[in-house]
Amino acid sequence: MITGFSSILLIGFFVLLAFGLFFWGMTRALATGDGMQERIHTYALVPKDKPSRGRGRRRALLARLRIRLNAMLSPLSSEKISLQLMQANLRISVTEFLLMRIWISLVGLLVGWITSGTMISGIGLAMIAYLIPEIYLRRRISRRQIQFEKQLVDVLVLINGAVRAGFSLLQAIEVVAREMKPPASDEFKRVVHEVGLGLALPQALINLAERMRNADLDLMVTSIEIHYRVGGNLATMLSAVTETIRERTRLFGEVRVITTQQRYTGYLLSVLPFIVGALMFMMNPEYMKRLFIPGPLLCIPFGAIVGIILGHLVIQRIARIEV
Repeated sequence: MITGFSSILLIGFFVLLAFGLFFWGMTRALATGDGMQERIHTYALVPKDKPSRGRGRRRALLARLRIRLNAMLSPLSSEKISLQLMQANLRISVTEFLLMRIWISLVGLLVGWITSGTMISGIGLAMIAYLIPEIYLRRRISRRQIQFEKQLVDVLVLINGAVRAGFSLLQAIEVVAREMKPPASDEFKRVVHEVGLGLALPQALINLAERMRNADLDLMVTSIEIHYRVGGNLATMLSAVTETIRERTRLFGEVRVITTQQRYTGYLLSVLPFIVGALMFMMNPEYMKRLFIPGPLLCIPFGAIVGIILGHLVIQRIARIEV
């Protein structure tokens, strides 16, 4: 039989769930497609039929609510989180991201509290839930950066070909934004948008380099910035940069192949003691319990774990070769 306290917790859980669904729906409605183009269509185009007018009004109302919400919570803004959201290509604001983390944490608190009946479990689950959006954000950033790195040589070849055909550098970047697949197309579309809003092309490319955090892209951006300052043959410069990056990519692949054995040996040596310890616990638990005497911080396994972590870090540092 459900007690009154459990009923309050369940009601609170469903209220949080309803708020989360509303917030998610509003974010999806405002974040689909190109944000700039959507705002232009909302305010600049006049719909011809009544259903389109109704949708436009609803979207305009949601946009105004979103602007007011962001204005009210503007002290929560952070340049670091804003840059991370741009790197992940998530079309939400910093305040919306923080509100989402708070909501997920509250849901985790209620779920842990209801399922276990103790506040400590709820707090622990809330802490884990608070870290989930950050982990997702970092994984999305890492995945996009790796995909962009794989596309960079093709991007340079396309830009070089367009420049040799008589296009300007900005027109060549527009060709990349139109012909390449994401994430390269998305990032260079952002560069074109920033230039259209009045930003200088070298500065827009510097912003791109800050988002992608790629050494090869830094080389390309630096060479273009030098060209804008001192002049020269842009096609020849891009050809040299493309060849340099191609050779660096080839050399880096060879180095990874050579160091594969060392890296995986480090992983195996780090995991093997835990596997052996688990098997020995299954075969003779009384013998293994003596290792934990006299206490959890002064026992042999604690020192072994510290040694394993240090050894793993040393092996990975030795196997890491900068190209």
